[in-house]
Amino acid sequence: MFYFSQVNIGINLGANFASWLGFIQIIFGLFYLIFAIVKLIPTRSRLSRIATIFYIIQLIILPPLLLLSGIILVFQGWRLDPILQFQQLILSALIFYLR
Repeated sequence: MFYFSQVNIGINLGANFASWLGFIQIIFGLFYLIFAIVKLIPTRSRLSRIATIFYIIQLIILPPLLLLSGIILVFQGWRLDPILQFQQLILSALIFYLR
């Protein structure tokens, strides 16, 4: 780790709960992107035009947000208080349930 003027420039990848949750979100975001594209191809003809548009918007927004949230948790999760880690767990469970 390099210290420059009291600023920590190194990366801390500890194996705590928030980091594991971040890895799960990254993996889920990638799988969601792949499976949503695979599912859209055969069902596109059966969906109405507005349903297809909403599905594509969901496909554009949700996976990048999950990837960004997972990356933030992996690299900065060790700084979170336990109550914020619990909040992230509840939020992730809600996203997985509503999927």
